[in-house]
Parts: sequence; structure tokens; C-alpha cells
Amino acid sequence: MESFGTRLRAATDRLGPLCVGVDPHPGLLAAWGLPDSVEGLASFSETVVAALAGRVAVVKPQSAFYEQYGSRGIAILESTVAQCRAAGSLVLLDVKRGDIGSTVRAYAAAYLDPARPLAADALTVAPYLGTGALEPVFAAAHAHSAGVFVLALTSNPEGASVQHARTADGRTVAQAVIDDAARRNAGATPLGDVGLVIGATIGDTGHTLTNVNGPLLAPGMGAQGGTAAGLRAVFGDALPAVLPSYSRQVLGAGPSVAALRAAAESVRDDCAAVLRG
Repeated sequence: MESFGTRLRAATDRLGPLCVGVDPHPGLLAAWGLPDSVEGLASFSETVVAALAGRVAVVKPQSAFYEQYGSRGIAILESTVAQCRAAGSLVLLDVKRGDIGSTVRAYAAAYLDPARPLAADALTVAPYLGTGALEPVFAAAHAHSAGVFVLALTSNPEGASVQHARTADGRTVAQAVIDDAARRNAGATPLGDVGLVIGATIGDTGHTLTNVNGPLLAPGMGAQGGTAAGLRAVFGDALPAVLPSYSRQVLGAGPSVAALRAAAESVRDDCAAVLRG
């Protein structure tokens, strides 16, 4: 199989630079006229697949919203992931796992091994036990031509106290994470397989992003305040590597399949005008 970076570039070239986060929280289910139940979750997921699978480059289910319903919720997540991949969208599973030793190896197998029922094209990970502790995830991603998105600069206010702390060599923790991704992606074309998560609403980061050579996921677009035009201030010269991620602004258009598609197309076009303009 082609590398994740190659497949991601092909998907965004074909379908446009857009990731849609699938976050079926109770308020959204209610807005769609669905119950806060396994049945509501199933109906929601079926509609999202019908509307967006194969029509957007990347679909990003948030695992927690499925996990809260137990084994039946996980079964719906498995089906959603498989259907989106089969339709031609890449699936980035938003799980933000981070651990050590045999545990992180098990996480890597769970989400990246194609023989496992929850296998996705990529997953999100947290580096705060040390990026070296994530080595089994990077190894699994390489073995299975998958991707890894590492949290680097997040938009939640609590994140700065950790991410902007200084390491012994004077870099911020975030810059150390960024530099590690750049090292892992060195020489890859058209993009490396190790991406970073950088919030779309944080403004000028004060960090060096131009050498990452991997995808830069920008969550927080739309309802959370991020705008297509605002991506320039956050990413600067690294703008061509950005993958904007919308959730509520797209999903809020449901449950109409046509309205969901129109919302996704609208934000995709807005972002393409900035990223490719």
C-alpha cells in the first residue's frame, strides 16, 4: 500500500482539503431529533456515512462519543470506520492515546493493524509521556502504511502551561514535539506520515512549522471560531500542509443528507481558496 502521506495528498487533491470531525454528542443528536441512545447513534452515523463517505478527503470520528454507549457503540464505530474507508475517504480516528510499553503497542495494534476491527488510516496520539514512548505507534504506522497525528499546540487554554514549558535545551515542549515529527518525516515525498495537531484558533504560534514535511491538522474550524482566512496567521509558510477540520459547522446542517453535503462543500471551497490561492 502507498504511504499515508501519499494517500492523504491524493485524497485532498481529488476531494479538496477538508477533514470532517464526527462528534455525535447528545446535543447534536437532539438537534437532529434523535434520542441519546445506541439507536440514535446508529441513525446519526448512518446519515453521516450516506452524506460524506467518499465525498470528503478525511473523516475523523471521535471515539469517546461512541465508547460512552459501551460495546454496541463501539460496534457502530467499527462499522462507520469501515464504511467510510470502503467509500474512499481516509479515516483519522480521534482517540488521543498515549502510554508506554506493551500498552502503547496494544493501542497501536488496535487502531492501525488492518487485521483488527477498528483499523483506521491514522490516529491521534498524546506525546506527554515522551515522544519516544510512542515509538511502537510510529513503527506500526510504518509497517501498515498508516499515519499518526501528534498533539503539539492545542487551542484549549489549559494546554499552554505544558506545551509552552521550556525543555533543558531551551525549546518549548511543543517545539520539541514539532522537531521530532520533522525528523521522522525527513526526505518523505509528497508528505511524511507523522502529522501534528495544531489548533486553528491559537493565532501566531511563535513556533517553527515550515520543516515538518507532514500534514498539519487544524481542528477548531467553524463553530469553534477558526476561519479559513485565519489559517494564514497560525500556519504562515506551512499553509500548504494544513488539513482544516470542521465538525459542528458541517454536522449542524443535518440530518438532511443534501444539506450536510452542501455544508461540507462550502467550507471545503473556502479553505481551498486560502490554501491553494
